[in-house]
Amino acid sequence: MEPDSGKKKKARRHEDADKRKALLLGVGLDSQDGHVRITKGPNFRLVGGSRDTHEQMQETAIKFNEELDRRRKRLDDISPAEFVDIIHKVK
Repeated sequence: MEPDSGKKKKARRHEDADKRKALLLGVGLDSQDGHVRITKGPNFRLVGGSRDTHEQMQETAIKFNEELDRRRKRLDDISPAEFVDIIHKVK
């Protein structure tokens, strides 16, 4: 058995990092009705929340994607500062 030099593990982690995709994640914590709400869309996943909270997260995520489209950018391509700018604009 050959000793594990760790090179394969490092290479695999680097490949995984190249495959990563940015994702907007919304988590609502105010649900008290027992429903589990989950919404998946381009660039986002939304989980939990009351009906109103989940709807607000949906609206924000959709507007966020619309603004990305207007800017002709992908979520993967924007800087943290641009992310904050977009969030403030769509809220």
